[in-house]
Parts: sequence; C-alpha cells; structure tokens
Amino acid sequence: MRLTLDKAKELLEHAKKTVENDGFIRHSICVGDTAAVIAKALGLEDPDYARALGYVHDIGKHLNEKDVEWHDVLGFNYLLEQGIDEQDAWICMTHSYINGDYTCEAGGIPKKHPLRCEKLREHHYNTYEEIINLCDLMCLFETMTMEKRLIDLLVRKGVHENTHYHIVESLKLKEKYDKMLGHNLYDLFPHIKI
Repeated sequence: MRLTLDKAKELLEHAKKTVENDGFIRHSICVGDTAAVIAKALGLEDPDYARALGYVHDIGKHLNEKDVEWHDVLGFNYLLEQGIDEQDAWICMTHSYINGDYTCEAGGIPKKHPLRCEKLREHHYNTYEEIINLCDLMCLFETMTMEKRLIDLLVRKGVHENTHYHIVESLKLKEKYDKMLGHNLYDLFPHIKI
C-alpha cells in the first residue's frame, strides 16, 4: 500500500512507545513538516505525501535504539513488513545518502550492504526523496539552515574521509532546489535566516 499520512503517524506512535529517547521522532516530525512546505512551494501534487515520508524516514531507529548504524536497512525492511510499497520504503535508504552514493553521508563511510551499495546506486531518486534528503540536512528538532545543521553533524559525528564530499554535495542539493523554486529555499522559512 502507498504510504499515507495517517499510516505514517500510526507508525510513529508505535515507535514512540518502544524507545527511551524520542529524539528521532521529534526530528522526523520536523523533517516531514519542513518537506510539506517545500513540496507545496514547488507545486507538487501531494505535500502530505512528502510529510508522511519525512515522518518515517528514520523509523528503523526504533528497532535498534542502541545501534542506529543499520537504521536505514532496518527501516526499509520494516516498512515492507508493514505492507508499505517498496517505492515508499526506499525513503529509509535514500534520506541519508546523496545522489545514490552510500559514501556521501555524514559521519564516515558506513559498512557495505547490498541495499546501500548496488541497489541504492541503481535506484533513481524521485523529487520527494530528494526533498526528504534535503530536509534531513535542515532539521534537528526544528528547521534550520543547512549550514547550521552541517555544523551540528560535524560536531556530533566528527570529520571523516568523506566529509568534504558530503558537504559539497549537500550544498549542491540545496542550490538545485533554490533554482527549482526561483529563490533561496530559506525564504520559505523566514525564522531560520541569520
């Protein structure tokens, strides 16, 4: 079944009952709400679909709260087990990696897995997936500039061999959406401007 906003909320509510720290849930809600604003500004057909994808992008974190390194793979499989269409389940994989490259991630190069490597490389990101990718880089528990969020990621995750690559590609993604909108993406969120 296609992911709906009601289903996404239901999955988040279930996850909230199983974790000690609901930080990823607050983050996911921020990502979803931010994505809906961008989707609406772009004139996309279904801003609530963008919101739903944002709500579940990190859903795998509730399956292994102590070790979230595999949250992408766990989330993808979990959504499939919940009867969610594979296309929608991909959001768990695509949100962390820019351009379908598993090495383009904050926090170092993750361990290899077929979903992260071969299958992700073959998967074509749609606009909704790119928006979630973008919003994951603009949200902690509130919407912020990508630059501020990238600093947060550097402080928490450190500098790694792929850090420069990740930062450059992140900023290119924002620039792409600036051009699509015809103005600075941050204009949609006046409260985040410095």
